[in-house]
Amino acid sequence: MKEQSHESAGKISLHGNGMGVPSPDQVEKRAREIAMIDERNPDEFTDADWNQARRELMGIAHPGPPEETEQNAEVTEEWNVVAGSSGHRAPRPGVEEEETLGEQLVTGGLEEAAHDQMLEARKEELEQEGGIT
Repeated sequence: MKEQSHESAGKISLHGNGMGVPSPDQVEKRAREIAMIDERNPDEFTDADWNQARRELMGIAHPGPPEETEQNAEVTEEWNVVAGSSGHRAPRPGVEEEETLGEQLVTGGLEEAAHDQMLEARKEELEQEGGIT
């Protein structure tokens, strides 16, 4: 299956450092952090952790719909549909109607800060339990 063609360029910063498209090592590190936050062994991160880490680092809010292929786009029957109204403008996915670039950057920064706080809190818990130094 092809990758989504309209993915975002990724986060602008990670842990305060600038970054572009995340490398597999960065995704793995983030997946380990997610496992640790969820009180699991970081060396035993799951595919779900990996996928969540990739989405977070790519700036993808939710998984997008599957890409259209010949198999799933085949028309089995045609309908004669008459529109009941002229419709309305649909919102762009992932962007609120009046959300600006600044608001998007602030939201991304807040999400990254929350991740960092949860990770540090978990590390402190493990230090108190004698799990890591």
